[in-house]
Amino acid sequence: MTEYRKVHDEVEAVSGGRAVLVAVSKLHPYDAVLEAYADGARIFGENRVQEIESKFPLPDQRPEGMEVYLIGQLQRNKVKKAVALVSRIESVDSMALIEKIEYEAGKIGKTIDVLLELNSSGEEQKAGFRSSDELFEAAGYIMSSCPHIRLRGVMTVGPLGYDSDKNRKAFAVTKDAFDRISSLSPDIDVLSMGMSADWKEALEAGSNEVRIGTAIFGERQ
Repeated sequence: MTEYRKVHDEVEAVSGGRAVLVAVSKLHPYDAVLEAYADGARIFGENRVQEIESKFPLPDQRPEGMEVYLIGQLQRNKVKKAVALVSRIESVDSMALIEKIEYEAGKIGKTIDVLLELNSSGEEQKAGFRSSDELFEAAGYIMSSCPHIRLRGVMTVGPLGYDSDKNRKAFAVTKDAFDRISSLSPDIDVLSMGMSADWKEALEAGSNEVRIGTAIFGERQ
């Protein structure tokens, strides 16, 4: 059995009910997804388009209320499938990717939600826009030129390796960037920070969406 209900209740208590819990089901079988769904989970996070395609039914065939978010880095050659399979892309990290998402969403007449990813720790091996200025420029471009993209907010992944001080600094940088772009529209209301090891610190910093996998599903196969 999954630990979804336990984790959900803890997130509710710590956040005062303001945070959404995304159950990160990557590398876990669909049977585990259905167990978590039975416990109340409705939003599932996956890293790879190929895994979504092979594991989940098509969107109109999924259980009622089940949503799948892409939370891993998206390659441009996978955008067409991603746009058709998910309700939100949480890892938009370049202008080129924005343009491709708009093109593919427009072809099928779909408006898709996205989060802009900020590389809040400045680590070279990590994806994401490198500064608040880049993020703000991307947000403005989406709002002026991309009718098939609905910008919902900002996402970050904490620094590699657990370090409480570094986490808090990265989360504070992301919160500042979110505050800046959220002034552009009331639709920009999602600040996605925090995973199994650091979600409490993320909530303290202002996150209203946490992405938790291991604590819910156990170690990945």
